[in-house]
Amino acid sequence: MQNTYTAILRQSGEWWIGWIEEISGVNCQERTKEELLDSLRVTLKEALELNRQEAVRAAGSNYLEEPVYV
Repeated sequence: MQNTYTAILRQSGEWWIGWIEEISGVNCQERTKEELLDSLRVTLKEALELNRQEAVRAAGSNYLEEPVYV
């Protein structure tokens, strides 16, 4: 299953700066737009995995997982 997120991109001088709109704290800076998009993908994947790990750890040993659709 593939999810879609929104990258907000801006060129500032020789640098490209970007944020993932839906996930706070996911932002990167690179020399090219293509490098920026790649970095944002990697950073987003890492942030989602970290959030999953933290949620499971916080829930303890007796928890349920349910999909939530918005």
